[in-house]
Amino acid sequence: MSQSTARPGMGLLSILLAAVGIAPLLNYGLSATSDLIINDLGISETQFGLLATVCFGCAALGNAAFGTFADRQPDTRLLLIVFGLAAAAMGIAAIPAGYVVLLVAAGISGFAQSFPNGVTNRILAQRVPPEKRIGWTGVKQSGVQVSQLIGSVGFPLLAAVIGWHGASLVGAVLAAIVGVLAVRVLAVVPLLQVPKPAAPRSSQSTSTDSSSPRFIIFALTLFGFVNGIGVQATNFYLPLFAVRELDFSLVAGGMTAAVAGVVGVSARVGWGRMMSRGVAAPKLLLLLAALAALGGCGFLLAQQTHSTAALWLAVLLHGASALGVSVVLMAALLRSIPVSRMGSASGIVSAGQFGGFTVGPLLMGLLISSPGGFTAGWITVIGIYLCCTALGLFLVFRRRTRS
Repeated sequence: MSQSTARPGMGLLSILLAAVGIAPLLNYGLSATSDLIINDLGISETQFGLLATVCFGCAALGNAAFGTFADRQPDTRLLLIVFGLAAAAMGIAAIPAGYVVLLVAAGISGFAQSFPNGVTNRILAQRVPPEKRIGWTGVKQSGVQVSQLIGSVGFPLLAAVIGWHGASLVGAVLAAIVGVLAVRVLAVVPLLQVPKPAAPRSSQSTSTDSSSPRFIIFALTLFGFVNGIGVQATNFYLPLFAVRELDFSLVAGGMTAAVAGVVGVSARVGWGRMMSRGVAAPKLLLLLAALAALGGCGFLLAQQTHSTAALWLAVLLHGASALGVSVVLMAALLRSIPVSRMGSASGIVSAGQFGGFTVGPLLMGLLISSPGGFTAGWITVIGIYLCCTALGLFLVFRRRTRS
């Protein structure tokens, strides 16, 4: 078989994973070195949280604004935008020019997260056989947690040798190299000769909901928003929590986020496989919300009892549940939305997630800077996941009454 007719294989799956994971790398790297950055720049925890707020705010804006634009652009161009913006963001963060420049880098990193879900979903729908799509969704969505692992381990280790600015520069070079490789790999995988509808009759038999696409998009967007608040309220401040409250070292604090990332990779692949076997999205979302609430209770227990065992249990629950929601949302879209609308639909749902990501770090920063500290923060996180649980229950019951 010639290169021009190459079948989709591990090369394509790898670049899909990289495209989803490269844009958040700066955010995870900054989070893992948070204590160092706060002390180096002389900023408060709330100001540090503003970095994530700017990042995810730009991502939410970009996903909402550029969905139709993404539908009209070729896949290779969108991949170049994703990797190019990610490289530019980390390159700017490598400049030792103060807090404002770092805010600019965070914003560019956010815009880089405006396109990955839409373009990778479309590549799956147009270049990958139907029987592989949902399973591959779980793998490619785990790119975010692979990024969390690399950023949480790599940035602190590099920062110990060449500083956090140097670590950012290494990330920029990595993004540029992988971007070139991604375009080369995609160029040899053709579109399917006989394109399949995004929601064929055989797929509809295992559909997560009999509702209209409009309701599905709205429900997924709302769940992604509420869950996103809890996810990044936890993710962004997890290393700082371990360092400040449980006396972890900087590297050990970064390992808490790394472990969550490792668990998140396995969880997303696992949840994706369950979706590929026909499990309904509302049931999985309800399960994930309940487990995430238990994880929040674990963080609160660790804070109150100074227990490292409770912390690690909470980290495992967080990685397995809250970090697995994205794959369920994207798989539900692949089941229900036509290819022609995949970019805009993915953009709307992603905008909901990133909207939550925007609120979470700022809210958590305000709470931990208040007299209530991390105690108030974790109680709020638990409440957020209980709201997700209630929403999951509503979707399960609605599906049953309509079936």
